[in-house]
Amino acid sequence: MTATTNPRATLAATILGSSLAFIDGSVVNVALPALAHDLGASPTSLPWAINAYLLPLGALILLGGSLGDHFGRRQLFLIGLVMFTAASILCAAANGMPWLLTGRGLQGLGAALLMPNSLALLGSEFEGEARGRAIGTWAAVGALAGAAGPIAGGWLIDVIGWRIIFFINVPIALGAGYLAWVYVADRSDSRREGSLDALGAGLITVSLGLLTWSLTEASGRQSSPGLIGAAAALGTLLFVAFLALEQRLKEQAMMPLVVFAGRTFIGLNLLTFFLYGSMGGLVVLLPYFLIRMQHWTAVQAGCALLPLPVLIGLGSRYMGRVAARYGGRGPLTMGSILVAIGLALYARVGSGAVDYWTDILPGTLLVDLGMGACVAPLTTGVIGAVDREHVGIASGLNNAVARIAGLIATACLGFVWVRQDSLASFVVGFRIAALVGAGSALLAAVCAVALIARK
Repeated sequence: MTATTNPRATLAATILGSSLAFIDGSVVNVALPALAHDLGASPTSLPWAINAYLLPLGALILLGGSLGDHFGRRQLFLIGLVMFTAASILCAAANGMPWLLTGRGLQGLGAALLMPNSLALLGSEFEGEARGRAIGTWAAVGALAGAAGPIAGGWLIDVIGWRIIFFINVPIALGAGYLAWVYVADRSDSRREGSLDALGAGLITVSLGLLTWSLTEASGRQSSPGLIGAAAALGTLLFVAFLALEQRLKEQAMMPLVVFAGRTFIGLNLLTFFLYGSMGGLVVLLPYFLIRMQHWTAVQAGCALLPLPVLIGLGSRYMGRVAARYGGRGPLTMGSILVAIGLALYARVGSGAVDYWTDILPGTLLVDLGMGACVAPLTTGVIGAVDREHVGIASGLNNAVARIAGLIATACLGFVWVRQDSLASFVVGFRIAALVGAGSALLAAVCAVALIARK
């Protein structure tokens, strides 16, 4: 079927599709205590309910962008939707952690196809300031979906159960699929020729898997140091082999190193790594701490981050236009600094009863304001830093960096998970994680100042 071009429908389809990935990247955080209870998950296996999704998403989102550039972004967007929907049903029907982790892995694979291609479709459909407005809207709604997921998901978990958070993906995916099938055009002039980099995809996937496992086990002190060291060393060697292969393949690589020729693109991706890494620990630890340690309900824990969707949504819509006109260095610098201050404020949480207004809200407001300033300028800057031929690869790479940052942050939380037998001990780990996150956000600000061009 030949689609009828409709920019508004293209924007709606890409927003709905990418929202699925954003929601499932956050909603499971408030479901961790329920999963541990119903599926008998141990504290050390809980992080894999998140990382089983982030690992294929982070490793294969590069391949997803490359596949879209080769065979058509609309087609890969639709394939990703189908895969994500089927995986969501598998997660909802899981009767144990192995089945849940399988479903989460397949969700990550589907998201790796639909996310970079949703953004690349926007980059091909819009130009100039219209592109900035469209991307700002896409980023704003995506942020709203990802942040509202824990709130709506928490309520559904309390009322119905954790399985419903996966079933609600089905109608959203159907809406996105209909719009994409009927209204989204796939520009044939954006397709690239040549073979696919399957070996590169395999190398980076295994490398990240080994590194993630070694970080998780090292921080949780569950395996022998020798085994952990061997896994980390092998993962590092495979990563070096991946980079060497990409250098040799040049434009046929799924991550052509030519995109790193510009200092701004390097700076944007370093900023993405440090900024999203700083947030990775917060969005996992804070809901778990409130539900498991403070005995809040899931919806109360989700509402603890209530300002997040409002401020990010409003900020992204406005900052998308600002970045398109004046450049993103200023908003990205100030936004990262605000995130750092907000995360540092979480370190004031004590081992007694938590007061939302004094212990949680101040840090949350600053983190939300900072992310609201960063999301749209970051996305706009990444697309504007490369030529149209590499839009899919560039967006896929930046998304991969964000997911890998969250993957590494979650893997490093083992030292907190093993402390949950004691509230006081858990709080110490929580404070350390907050301060490390604040330091990471400050590094993001340094990257903005030192590497990103004014416009």
